[in-house]
Amino acid sequence: MSFTAVNRLSGEVKASADPREQQWQRLLHDNGAALGRLAGSHVRSASDRDDLLQEIAIALWQSLPSFRGECSERTFLFRIAHNRAIAYLTRNAPRAERADDDLEIKDPSPDPETFLVREEGGKRLADAVRALPLLYRQVVVLMLEGLEYGEIAEVMGISESNVGVRLNRARQMLRRMMTK
Repeated sequence: MSFTAVNRLSGEVKASADPREQQWQRLLHDNGAALGRLAGSHVRSASDRDDLLQEIAIALWQSLPSFRGECSERTFLFRIAHNRAIAYLTRNAPRAERADDDLEIKDPSPDPETFLVREEGGKRLADAVRALPLLYRQVVVLMLEGLEYGEIAEVMGISESNVGVRLNRARQMLRRMMTK
């Protein structure tokens, strides 16, 4: 299954008799954009992002039978995505380091000057987030996706206070990077 197929699936939830397939399609549909941003924050090239998204979709499918409802579906999904991203980075570390493609952040602003200023700022921020050490980058990305401290802690397997510490340190690092 290619990323385009995942995108098509996330674009509309197709009727299926299989409840597992319906749940899988719904989760991809509801969280497809967030998963794309999460994957894009871990890798540099669009093709690596697509590969990682495909792995996340497959891992989600394989993990759905083990979902016991002890956390929200969104937390469950992000835990799977987090684990897949770590495994992907570990497996493809040298390849990920040489990738030259940049993450594109598009702004729908109609004003060209505002668009250019925001695009450059967004690119600088995306580059700064990517430059963060992995432990800080993961917390920032999950926070930007709207997860609460408790959910981030559950996804990463750390304490809530550790989430706060990592976010504060990441913010300090980002401030230093953005003022340079």
